[in-house]
Amino acid sequence: MERLVSHRHKLQFSPSSHYHRFFLHLQGQYPSLGKLQTKKLPLPLHPSYKCYPVLSFCSTSTTITTPTTVAAGASPARLHLRQNFRLLSAKVEAEMASKIQLYSLATPNGMKIGIALEEMGLEYDAHLINIMKNDQFTPEFIAVNPNSKIPAIVDPDGPDGKPFSVFESGAILLYLADKTGKFLSHDPRLKWETIQWLFFQMAGVGPMFGQFGHFFRFAKEKCKDPYPVERYATESKRLLGVLEKRLEGREYLIDDGYSIADMATVPWVYSASNHPETKAKLEIDSLPNVTAWVQRCITRPATAKGMTVCKLS
Repeated sequence: MERLVSHRHKLQFSPSSHYHRFFLHLQGQYPSLGKLQTKKLPLPLHPSYKCYPVLSFCSTSTTITTPTTVAAGASPARLHLRQNFRLLSAKVEAEMASKIQLYSLATPNGMKIGIALEEMGLEYDAHLINIMKNDQFTPEFIAVNPNSKIPAIVDPDGPDGKPFSVFESGAILLYLADKTGKFLSHDPRLKWETIQWLFFQMAGVGPMFGQFGHFFRFAKEKCKDPYPVERYATESKRLLGVLEKRLEGREYLIDDGYSIADMATVPWVYSASNHPETKAKLEIDSLPNVTAWVQRCITRPATAKGMTVCKLS
């Protein structure tokens, strides 16, 4: 069996794209193509990390030759099919070359980048990495992030004009803010305030909330010792207290408005607030500044949309 390919590469596209619908149309015309085969992994196109989306197809009942090896005397129908796929491949490659590729899942860490891409108005393709199915440990994803963690991006127009992969959510936020000139103040003092509060989330809120959530919600049956829950609950409440004080008299964490520091932090606090037992344990209702800030952030249309990117159905 030969995979259905373009003149250079296997064709792949997301199930929501018009390319997918076009393939289904061709499949109706040419039943010998076989069935679509879902492959839920991002596959790097070549070593410089230009990537295709996550649905590929191949022929299971016939061999489809590549357009560069079309035999003389082939039937008009098969020639038409190959020409269609060649055109389709060119469209896919052109589209992929112009958009940031996001590999993520709508966890608090993953939400950060969906929010940033939406708020900054950047074009992107989103590819769900299901960490419950260990997608993050595949060689294909490791080529983008050697640490096997979501989120990660590939920017086809990197700092030197070449494809560039970025991992670690804080680094991605800084990269996108630098690329667009948005949500990171150009005033040196405010810029460094933003970076401090971004690192406050990266080094404090994320790790402590994450450990608290693990022991409080997911490891109750595995760990009966109350120490981990109390340890991480105490520290999480302390961090919430720091946020409560910081937000006194402020709409957002930084004085000149919504920033990447808010984008990094609000998914964690929102996720904790959205779970009744967690909310009660951390006493979030006793924090009026934090509660108002969360609502202020999540009612921004772009932030609300970004929080749903790569969400499991």
